Amino acid sequence: MNVSRRHLLKAAALGSASLAAPQIVSRAFAAEPIKVGALYSQTGNLAVAEKLLANGVSMAVAEINAAGGVLGRPVEVVVEDGASDPKTFSEKASKLIVKDKIMTVFGCHTSASRKAVLPIFEKRGAMLFYQTHYEGFECSRNVIYSGAVPNHQLANYIPWIVKTLGKKKFFIVGSNYIYPREMAKVSKKLIEAAGAQWVADEYLELGHSEWAVMVKKIKESGADVVLSNVVGDSIIAFYREFKNQGISQAEIPICATVTSEIEIAAMGADYAAGSYTSFPYFMSLDMPGNKSFIERFRKFVNDPKQVTYHSLEAAYFQVFLWKQAVEKTKDLSAQGIRTGIAGESYEAPGGTVTIDADNLHCWLTPRIGQWQADGQSKVVDAYPHPIKPLPYFAYGETESNLFCTSKGLDTSKLKI
Repeated sequence: MNVSRRHLLKAAALGSASLAAPQIVSRAFAAEPIKVGALYSQTGNLAVAEKLLANGVSMAVAEINAAGGVLGRPVEVVVEDGASDPKTFSEKASKLIVKDKIMTVFGCHTSASRKAVLPIFEKRGAMLFYQTHYEGFECSRNVIYSGAVPNHQLANYIPWIVKTLGKKKFFIVGSNYIYPREMAKVSKKLIEAAGAQWVADEYLELGHSEWAVMVKKIKESGADVVLSNVVGDSIIAFYREFKNQGISQAEIPICATVTSEIEIAAMGADYAAGSYTSFPYFMSLDMPGNKSFIERFRKFVNDPKQVTYHSLEAAYFQVFLWKQAVEKTKDLSAQGIRTGIAGESYEAPGGTVTIDADNLHCWLTPRIGQWQADGQSKVVDAYPHPIKPLPYFAYGETESNLFCTSKGLDTSKLKI
């Protein structure tokens, strides 16, 4: 997912996970360390968000080392700065894989950075773990995708909006790049299947901050619900203008696919109270593992007010899935990880997660949260169990008709 995030500086100013993780203590190892990469922006406009993800990876590694490491060896994290620039991400990925001879890298936060490094991982036979929810439409044997794909966020969401909220006229709005447009493509099919209609599908450029005209257009459209795929700085400007023009969330609720605890903290809870987001993980989940995760992460980053969110949780739990795969096969290569991780499960802060043996994406539990006045969500709907990831859901992929399998992508099924 591409994001412009100047507002995350504000969120950071407001301030990683098994059910009972060990206390992080220093431990002496005789064996040579296993080196892994953490490729996240430490500088530039994405740095605040990506530093949190790097911290999630680092905390997981610290907990693993405190519990004995991997194969009796300590794990050492080599952090590289993508500098919020896809070209730099590519250069740093090459450095980690070629010069440092690291075969596993946790990293990237945007689709642009992931796409920039992907050819390197595939050419060099290394493995990337990617934690951000994204638009799908990718089937690589050199990436473990631990974040949500469109069917995790929309398959339950659209029918729920129609049936439970009673909304029938959708105004779709997004930032102008691949993620919002792919999410809109899926949404339109689901809206029509639910017996509702979409009255508009509008986009503004990334980082756009003048929302008065668009919000006025929403008011005059006859829509009774907004499906928002707006990202980055624009989220704050959009929600604030929505309230400034006197639109009630009860009358025309914003139902988002991107807005998280980070954005809520940055904009101020009052602007989002009553709106909704669909994510597999919310900070508010009343689960022992999640409460412990939040406490430990806040201690790790030395910030008692730091919020947690979906991508951060995924950045954390994917390290434990890597550990399990390596210990199963005793093989640090991408092939060893690919073989060992297929079908592996882990009790993450938000519940059980499993890596799909077909497409190397993660089984996750769809949830819908309504934002409250305290800046946290109230989960108002949730699947009783995780569901299979379908990265080509927008193009007709179903559980009985898979496009992406262990053999690769069946391009004959794509109808673009």
